[in-house]
Order: sequence, then C-alpha cells, then structure tokens
Amino acid sequence: MPETTQEFIERVRLIPVLRARSIAQGRAVVDAMIAGGVTIVEVTMTVPGAIDLLKELRSQYSPKDLLLGSGTVTTAEQAQATMDAGAEFVVSPSFHPEVIRVTKANRKIACPGALTPTEAITAWNAGADYVKIFPCSAVGGASYVQSLLAPFPQLKIIPTGGVSLQTAAGFLAAGARALGVGSDLVNLAAIDAGNPETVTETARAYLKIVSGVRAT
Repeated sequence: MPETTQEFIERVRLIPVLRARSIAQGRAVVDAMIAGGVTIVEVTMTVPGAIDLLKELRSQYSPKDLLLGSGTVTTAEQAQATMDAGAEFVVSPSFHPEVIRVTKANRKIACPGALTPTEAITAWNAGADYVKIFPCSAVGGASYVQSLLAPFPQLKIIPTGGVSLQTAAGFLAAGARALGVGSDLVNLAAIDAGNPETVTETARAYLKIVSGVRAT
C-alpha cells in the first residue's frame, strides 16, 4: 500500500517552514533541503506567489519525493487554493474551524495552531490530525509538550518555534510526532550567499538526530 500523508510526516519527522521572499529563493532552499534528505516542506502564505510556488514544486517533484504542505493558512479560501495547488497538509498558526472543515472535506491533513491546553484540545476535538504548538519555546519548549501530553495523551503534537539542532532531540523525546523547523534549517541567508550546501548539511544533521531518537 502507498504511504499515507501521516505516515510520511511521522517517518521524516521534520517540517521545514518556508518563509522565502521570492519563488526563486524558495525553490533554491527546497532543492538544498532535498539534497540533504529532507522531503517535506510547508510553504507559508507569507511567501510572495505562494500558490505559484506550490504548483511549481508539485510539477518538479513527485508526491513520493516531496510532501507539500501550506502554512499560515487562516481562511477556508486560502486552504482550498493551496490544496488545489498540491498541498497535502494545511497548517495554521491559530485555530480556524472553517480551515479544518475544508481541509478534511478534501481528505487532507489538518494541523491548526494552539498554545494553551484549552486551545489544543479544542483544535483536536474539531478534527485536527495534528496540533501545532506555537510558539512552543516561549512556554517551556520540550517540557511543555510533555506537560500537555500528560492529561491529553491522544494529542499528536508538532511543536514550532525554538526548534534547533540543540533542542530537536528533546522535543522528540518529549513526545512530539514531528517538528516544525524554521530558520535554523530554512537558512535563507545561506541561499542568498550562494552556499546551499549549508542548508544541505543542516538537513542531514537533523535527519541524524531523528534516526538517533528512533534508535533509542
């Protein structure tokens, strides 16, 4: 049987959050991450031409080579447009029931944002497949993930904000299903400087951490 989107996410366990300033910059950083073995990307709606970038990436890479998601999605219309462009999962920084509804209607994966216990369980009960805890580092990082899972072990949590090579293992050990990774991996400065290998090496370093946690 082909791998499901959730199986893909929980195998790779890294969701790079792409906030590029242009389509060209976005494609360059994605190419560099794929060269390092990271095969998921979340294209945020803050990227100029985000829908066009999703379409370009979908035409360039097959779904088994690159799992596409959309991020910073706050309306049902945005969610539908990104799914039409190739997004298999939809991420929001906050809780928008209408975004979850349209995402599930399209049989895609919904990952709304939450921070407090009430927000997290409300999002989960509204049909979320994962709950993005954001900004996670501001409220304790890995220890906060562990604290949330104590009363709500059913939650599938993806922490975002403060994930780095130094903190990744701790988040995974605390019970995170995957990690939303920002500028520590999606290094736009390295791309602008003509050093894509920096991104590629960081991608490999993250995957090494994931495989190390899995081994233990």
